Amino acid sequence: MSFFLLKEKPFTRKWFISHTFILIGSFILASGFVLFITPYKIIPGGVYGISIVLHYLFGTPVGLVALCFDIPLTIIGIKILGPRFGYKTVLGFSLTAIFTDTLTYFWGFEPLVKGDALLSSIFGGVMVGLGLGLIFRSKATSGGSDIVAMIIAKYTRLPLGMLMIYVDSVIVLVGFFVFRDWKIPLYSWIVIFITGKVIDIVMAGISYDKSIFIISEKHEEIRNKIINNLNRGGTYIEGKGMFNMADRKIIFTVVNRRELFLLEEYIHEIDPKAFLTVMDATEILGEGFKSLKEKVTD
Repeated sequence: MSFFLLKEKPFTRKWFISHTFILIGSFILASGFVLFITPYKIIPGGVYGISIVLHYLFGTPVGLVALCFDIPLTIIGIKILGPRFGYKTVLGFSLTAIFTDTLTYFWGFEPLVKGDALLSSIFGGVMVGLGLGLIFRSKATSGGSDIVAMIIAKYTRLPLGMLMIYVDSVIVLVGFFVFRDWKIPLYSWIVIFITGKVIDIVMAGISYDKSIFIISEKHEEIRNKIINNLNRGGTYIEGKGMFNMADRKIIFTVVNRRELFLLEEYIHEIDPKAFLTVMDATEILGEGFKSLKEKVTD
């Protein structure tokens, strides 16, 4: 994930919120490494995955080594990719490194949950994802291996998301060859998977809304139900049946879970042959929901 430099007036409400996100996110991220991931030699990809490997090989501090990777990678990224990485990215990975080594100094290398690497993988992934999500919400990046993936993407035209998975997987496999334990990459991929899911939740929020496509001969009755009883809006989409080429009106609307049950029950009563497609709507922006302006300035 990358963000181009954005002008942000200092000491405004938005400035304080974004920097608070970085501060809290960095602390949560560091706590995930110290309390759950590092003690079990789990390699969650990125520069911290490499730092954990080097820590167990040479006894080096995890945060300091990660910082030593982040700084040159960011400089290289700026030279090759342009000014995508603002000072908030530097602040984020610097605070994470400081918190990581400070927590390690006071806590040590004992896991919070002893004798349970699986539970530590799950909660470690949740904390890392939550920390990174808050940092991303502040319009910063995590630096590190993300920059490597961006550079490769520039020259290969491969999808960035796929390259990030490849880079992290290579780092995970390095951990396997160093420690010679199959459990390590398996636990590590659990952390990477959970981290990605939690980041998505933090970035988009938890939504109980459903988006629905409805094809029915009783489209006028369904329209009235949506507008008058559910107090929702919708859109007519002109379509054509593939089998008989008949013209169709497709209703597209968004409702919550309770409204979905009421609407499905009503459609079943008036047109049991209706065709519905129901999908989870992870984020709804626009009239009747959170505005795009609120999303951008949040």
